[in-house]
Amino acid sequence: MLIGGHVSPDDPIATAAAEGADCVQIFLGNPQSWKAPKPRDDADVLRASPVPIYVHAPYLVNLASPNNRVRIPSRKILQQTCDAAAAIGARAVIVHGGHITEDDDERAGFERWRKAMQQLESDVPVYLENTAGGDHAMARHFDTIARLWDHIAEFGVGFCLDTCHAHAAGEDLLSAVDRIKSITGRIDLVHCNDSKDAHGSGRDRHEHLGRGMIDPDALVVVVRDAGAPVICETGDDARKDDIAWLRQRVQGDSRT
Repeated sequence: MLIGGHVSPDDPIATAAAEGADCVQIFLGNPQSWKAPKPRDDADVLRASPVPIYVHAPYLVNLASPNNRVRIPSRKILQQTCDAAAAIGARAVIVHGGHITEDDDERAGFERWRKAMQQLESDVPVYLENTAGGDHAMARHFDTIARLWDHIAEFGVGFCLDTCHAHAAGEDLLSAVDRIKSITGRIDLVHCNDSKDAHGSGRDRHEHLGRGMIDPDALVVVVRDAGAPVICETGDDARKDDIAWLRQRVQGDSRT
């Protein structure tokens, strides 16, 4: 099982070595910007590296939005992110589910997602990630994810399960893997994060593993049951410790 972390894009391979990470996740641009990622001078090095690299799409992406000024740029930046991810040999691009507005129809949001996947041309898979909050989110609650999945599964979309987000959404973690696999048939990546907030809070605030509000045993169960690569999206100050913490509990590996 590959266990790694979300790291600075400056030199992800060196950071992986320093933190004992088997894989890494990075942003290819400003996660709060619509600007296209710039070509990387080290693209050849990243493509040749044995360390798998995952790319997280910008947070602004909302493929379900009824607002043209959000939805159209979202499609554009996702395409640009996928192109940039392919240039470095990334394994996948992870994207949040987005949301609709209170007066919008959920089915319209699903159809907007479907149209985005129809238009996307990518050699790199896209993974849908469950999200933490929002009353009109497309991927917060598992039952909504099931309805969205009916519209997009045929396009080869993968799934990324985030433990903090599921906890914040009020979902049960011990059964999360079985329930998601019953919907999607797959879990391609796990974001293993503890939470600063209580179950069902709707708040997306990650904490280092074993220091937050999630039962540590539940984190281990999710990772073991998913059987997928793992990314710890925790702070630079102790992410290395999180990787070691998880590896020891999942694999019985005492490496530090």
